[in-house]
Amino acid sequence: MDAGCRTIGGENFHRSQICGYSNNVRRLFEDKPGIGGEPLPGQTLKISSNVHPEASGSGPPSWIAFDKQVLCFDAYFEEEVPEKHQELYRIRHCKIYFFLEDDTIQVTEPVVKDSGINQGTILRRGLVPLPPPNEDQFYTMYDFNINTEITIYGRKYKIIDCDLYTKNFLRKIGIRLNPPASRPDDPYTTEYLESTNPFHPYERFDTLKQFLEFDGQVLGFSCVWNDPESKLPDPRELVLRYYLSDDTIDIREILPPNSGRDVVPFFLKRDKLPKNAPTAPYHPGTITDYTLLNVLAKPGRNKSYYIRDVLQTGAVRQEFYKDSDLKIGAVINVWGRQILLCDCDEFTKEHYRKKYGIVDFTPIEYKTPPPPKPEKIIPPYNGFGSEEDSLNSCKSVVIQTPHKDYRQFLVKDRYGMDSFILRYAAKLITDIAVDKDRKFIISYFLSDDTISVFEYAERNSGIAGGKFLERSRIKKPGQELFKSEPSEYYQAQDLFVGARLCFHGHNFLLVDADEYTFNYMEKNANEFPMADICAVFNKLKSMTESHGKEIRKAFAVTDPEHTNVIGYDTFRNWIVSVAAGGFSEHEIMTLGRHYGIRDNSQTDLLLLLSMAQEKLKKNAFENFEQLMTVFLYNDREKCGLLPNETCRIIFKSFKLPLPDDLLETLLARFEDNQKQVDYKKFVHALNWRENQVRAFVEEKEEDIWNQLPRSPPVTGIRYPPLLDDLFGKEE
Repeated sequence: MDAGCRTIGGENFHRSQICGYSNNVRRLFEDKPGIGGEPLPGQTLKISSNVHPEASGSGPPSWIAFDKQVLCFDAYFEEEVPEKHQELYRIRHCKIYFFLEDDTIQVTEPVVKDSGINQGTILRRGLVPLPPPNEDQFYTMYDFNINTEITIYGRKYKIIDCDLYTKNFLRKIGIRLNPPASRPDDPYTTEYLESTNPFHPYERFDTLKQFLEFDGQVLGFSCVWNDPESKLPDPRELVLRYYLSDDTIDIREILPPNSGRDVVPFFLKRDKLPKNAPTAPYHPGTITDYTLLNVLAKPGRNKSYYIRDVLQTGAVRQEFYKDSDLKIGAVINVWGRQILLCDCDEFTKEHYRKKYGIVDFTPIEYKTPPPPKPEKIIPPYNGFGSEEDSLNSCKSVVIQTPHKDYRQFLVKDRYGMDSFILRYAAKLITDIAVDKDRKFIISYFLSDDTISVFEYAERNSGIAGGKFLERSRIKKPGQELFKSEPSEYYQAQDLFVGARLCFHGHNFLLVDADEYTFNYMEKNANEFPMADICAVFNKLKSMTESHGKEIRKAFAVTDPEHTNVIGYDTFRNWIVSVAAGGFSEHEIMTLGRHYGIRDNSQTDLLLLLSMAQEKLKKNAFENFEQLMTVFLYNDREKCGLLPNETCRIIFKSFKLPLPDDLLETLLARFEDNQKQVDYKKFVHALNWRENQVRAFVEEKEEDIWNQLPRSPPVTGIRYPPLLDDLFGKEE
């Protein structure tokens, strides 16, 4: 084996070919220097293609630091044309992209329509070596500047300009930019388009320039033709299109439905339209592009000779319609048919506005106003099925199912801690003594506007509790059953504390609501005016604005010890006396919740813990050690406290089988003034294996309907802030 070779992994490599790592990826380096950076004997080191300085420490690699950062240069190159004598070379404009992440280059040429040249990507993305004698090196960003030339694989590119990002980047790395160069035009194209001498001297003009300039540009007009032979009073609608590339016109007819006419491709085939055209077309051979002169040949020969008449002797001179002859209100002659131009499209308006300075494009009304649509008479509801289902059977022959509001369902369906269910406590409005003490829970589902009613099962009452009314939409009372108009149903705004509802003949009075309902209505106060504190406060202010002194004295008498707090019942009685029935119970509770003091200790903690442990025990939940491990992992400061929201997310991830209201109330009991929960005590209190709380029944359990804790009540009202907001601060 050669002394300059070595064996690595069973393979033989030269001593200059050494394995190493690049961007934490093992790879083979063919020209890695020796110790101290000195080249090995017989080794020629190649300069790296990346010229970015190496940062001290562990910095990100270039493919991350310069990801999606590209320098863009405008350039051109001259291409020789040896096979044509009309042009010796042509100018081709292109863009050069330099990718900073790996020093690769890509060259593309914008595609020009009808150029006849293969355009697009000229050079695919890759490393480009410098021209000889430096072909062992690659282009870097320091080799680019404005108004300079670069050679890529033998082709010279002249850089004339770059974008703003490229300019700023090159200035930051210390490159002094040259002034931008002018953008040259192709000499052949410029000479050909500006030349007035046509290829053929006997032709009066060259149409190629017009075609290249206006190809694809079409003027569109809406027009009508009063057919004298038609027995219908309405004119025939047409669409005229004028092609600017060759001054030709075609016309299509718009046939209304059930017109009885045959559908034809064109009313007038695309061609130049003469102004003074006869009612019938010319005979074949009358109009030709050229006039030929017959030259007699010598006798005895069968050959004949023809020459073209430059003077066009005997030719029929025709004047054709141009774009200057077409405008709104003009009448054109289409082979004896008088057609009125009534309107045009936006492109046509812009063309006439720029070329001829026309600004008035008022359309001509030619259509008779359509007769009014007959009123659709909907038959009354017949009692079969739902009203929506019966209404759909009257709209179409094929009966379709009633449309549901899926957007409302997706937005207001249960998600996380939000149940989107408004629950109210209610009682019957009746004179029957047995029914007066019956308690109900009315749930309103915001996802589909349905209502369900459950009755609380009370011991020794003789009435079985449970489901009282199936979940469904409920109509408002006092509506006719068999009618054509859709019925009105109860909405979420109709339910509030103090509202009187009638469900299928049963009258209910809403007396309370849970904490989630109050919070939801207050957050969406624009939908629930009863929970809008601003509207309720302004209503109270308008009633008490002129009785400020009397009200202050009344509150001072009520609070002889000057505690600045009065009872909720006293506050409610004062609102009722001042408003004289103008305030609902929910509006009074909204004011009380805003200015009140809540007593969180009223609900027994032991009772709540016993209910929670009973739920966990029935669902066989025993993952308390894993739960504590997750809490300790999230407690970065190891202080034993976590935010309330973080605790709820952790419990939700473990699918804790507890109702949302019960979990929120328990978390509120174990949190401090900064909303931080002592999770160790809380998990220990829930652990029914090690710390079982004995379940017991007290009189307070009667207040907890359906095993759901009620919201903490307001025990007192801070009346000084209320009086200051109503009448201003007292001097």
